[in-house]
Amino acid sequence: MKTYKRITNKHLGELLVEKGVLDQEQVAMAVTRQKEKGGLFGEILVELKFATEEDIAQALTAQYGFPYLPLANYEIDEDVVRAVPEDVCRKFQLIPIDKIGKSLTLAMSNPLNRNAIDDVESITGCSVQTFVSTTGDIKDAIDRYFHRFS
Repeated sequence: MKTYKRITNKHLGELLVEKGVLDQEQVAMAVTRQKEKGGLFGEILVELKFATEEDIAQALTAQYGFPYLPLANYEIDEDVVRAVPEDVCRKFQLIPIDKIGKSLTLAMSNPLNRNAIDDVESITGCSVQTFVSTTGDIKDAIDRYFHRFS
């Protein structure tokens, strides 16, 4: 199983404090909420309205080196979208955006989710490359493209 290497040892909260998105008090509040309820730190920050989905996506880009791709104006070939079933796309918040040979590129809200990548590789028989996008952008793209098929 592939693991991802951080390109910086800084935590998500630290990166967002450096960018001026959060202050230390907000980080502490989010950490407390995460300890109480569990969940992904970035999602908690968005839930608390301390950061936007885009802030989180860009911080993941800085943390792990994943390229960031806003999907709002991105056109995806329908044959590429159909490579992964809609239920899998919704479950893992991802959408296929390009396919060349046996290489499939996904936009994902959580590109660290190895289970999602493993499932997509198993379903498609392709190796997966990942981009980061926001949950909102991915949900909108799933709705837009899969609506065309129904």
